[in-house]
Amino acid sequence: MAYDEFLADRARQVLKQKSVHFEEKKMMGGLCFMVHEKMCFGLDTDKKTDAPRLMCRVGDLNYERALQRPHCSQMDFTGRVMKGYVYVSAEGIDTDKELDYWIQLCLDFNPLAKSSKKRAKKK
Repeated sequence: MAYDEFLADRARQVLKQKSVHFEEKKMMGGLCFMVHEKMCFGLDTDKKTDAPRLMCRVGDLNYERALQRPHCSQMDFTGRVMKGYVYVSAEGIDTDKELDYWIQLCLDFNPLAKSSKKRAKKK
């Protein structure tokens, strides 16, 4: 499994407590939480440390401020920095309050996020 199931359960609980309708999609070697058909945040495992982490879509406006927080780093999933996205290590989401903070930051950005283009289904 490429993501931590306990962390996934914690994330589901946060979204349910906030009455947020979401979908889950396994992608990018992890699990993505989709809100309004847009990637809101995801979970994967850091290949260097084998520790779970949160992938947050925070947007350009919150990007620099997010990077100032402890246990947060640039997302370089493809080897290239993805501006507007950050990783939060397991230490940064240890408490429910910390996890709630990051998920709320992603939810706040979600209405501003652009949807990815739909791919045509193969026949």
